[in-house]
Amino acid sequence: MHTPLKARICHLFEAPQQRDAAARLIHDEFWTTVRGASAEGMARRLHEASSPERVPLCLVALHEAAVVGAINLVHSDDDNHPEWTPWLAGLVVAPSWRGQGVGSALVLGLLAEARRLGLPRVYFGTDGPGFYTRLGAVLQERVHSDFCFMRFDLA
Repeated sequence: MHTPLKARICHLFEAPQQRDAAARLIHDEFWTTVRGASAEGMARRLHEASSPERVPLCLVALHEAAVVGAINLVHSDDDNHPEWTPWLAGLVVAPSWRGQGVGSALVLGLLAEARRLGLPRVYFGTDGPGFYTRLGAVLQERVHSDFCFMRFDLA
């Protein structure tokens, strides 16, 4: 039996009061070991996602007033592959919300936005390809045994 999603997905710029919480969630998941990275710096980057008509985009999952997930569409996330653009980046779901469909809803929402913008594909890197394969992603390049580049073909 499918449980309805209890979180609302929206653009971060539609909930600007949540920018700092979204930045903290992303920073704490991916950037705590990166020298010079901070939640404040991430909040500044998220501020650039200010329009639904262009990349970058940031979607958040909200439950009441809490940010329970986030996902970004950015121009590039790998300097070695500038031709691969745009990128899904920073998908994170709060630990207590994992396994409830929030991550899937965020990915599918972001892909719908990319299609709306007329983008032919979206790239990303992951150490968890199974999750994305279930949503339709295909392998772009295996980097090593526990990391690969993947893509969603949108056309």
